[in-house]
Amino acid sequence: MTAETAQIVDVCGIDDLPDGESAIVTIDEVGRIAVFFTQGEYFGIQDRCSHQQAWLSDGFIEGCAVECPLHASTFDLRTGRPDGPPAKVAVPVFRAFAQDGRVKLVTQAL
Repeated sequence: MTAETAQIVDVCGIDDLPDGESAIVTIDEVGRIAVFFTQGEYFGIQDRCSHQQAWLSDGFIEGCAVECPLHASTFDLRTGRPDGPPAKVAVPVFRAFAQDGRVKLVTQAL
């Protein structure tokens, strides 16, 4: 996907995404994206751990990181980078934001 084909998609209402929770959106060209609200900010991240494909949306949020529920690698929600083994590969992140009472996501990875 190029910058010219990137779109802004509606994820959910801001009231539907409380602090420390996630919402899921699936985008044809990109796949399943988890959108988290934590520390007053929205973060979009590919919803698959790069180690063994567990749903990161089922993980535990601590600050600006999500811990994979399968083997406990922690991914930075801002960069997608894991903190260490067993995951070694970063996952794509996406810009998420609030606008007019809705949570939005840009479909182009950062």
